[in-house]
Amino acid sequence: MAVRILLVDDHQIVREGLRALLEKQSDMEVIDEAQNGKEAIKLARQLKPDVVVMDVNMPDTDGIDATRRIIKELSGTKIIALSMYPKKAFAAEMLRAGASGYVLKENTFDELVKAIKTVMAGEIYLCAKVASVVVDDYVHGLNTEEAPASQLTEREREVLKMLADGKASKEIASIIDMSVQTVDVCRRQIMDKLGVESIAELVKYAIREGITPLDD
Repeated sequence: MAVRILLVDDHQIVREGLRALLEKQSDMEVIDEAQNGKEAIKLARQLKPDVVVMDVNMPDTDGIDATRRIIKELSGTKIIALSMYPKKAFAAEMLRAGASGYVLKENTFDELVKAIKTVMAGEIYLCAKVASVVVDDYVHGLNTEEAPASQLTEREREVLKMLADGKASKEIASIIDMSVQTVDVCRRQIMDKLGVESIAELVKYAIREGITPLDD
């Protein structure tokens, strides 16, 4: 029986390329595509895929939050992170959220196929570069200390990303249906948790940790 796969990426050309390659595999089937985390959650609930190939950094709901929600509802679904960045923060957050694999977009297609087969066998798959980052983290004992970003709530992560994207409190309040005062309180809570004292530092933190990219 073919592995049923949901593709999630905000770039259509990436989804189309992956679909074309995956559908050449006799034991794999792409059942649908989503362009952001919110769509991924909705489609996962409806279709219950075996595997979700999940882009990490997307507008709206990102891959980390989408992974967390999907795994909470569909424990049998395996999620493989697909990212441009081999950053410790991305890998750590995706694994904490419940992802079973992590592959970089610079890797070959064969590596993605191997990752799908590995997670379907109930194992974890990390590409070599990400595995190196994770092992280095372990060796230096950093895994014993919770990353500040993981202390943020889903709403705080959402506000942080919008702040880092240059949105003002009034604009954020309109987008997420909050009062400006509540957004300001949320911003102060984020700054307290991350130990930063200015919006500029928040932006630098968000870029460094991969919460928002330098460019789209």
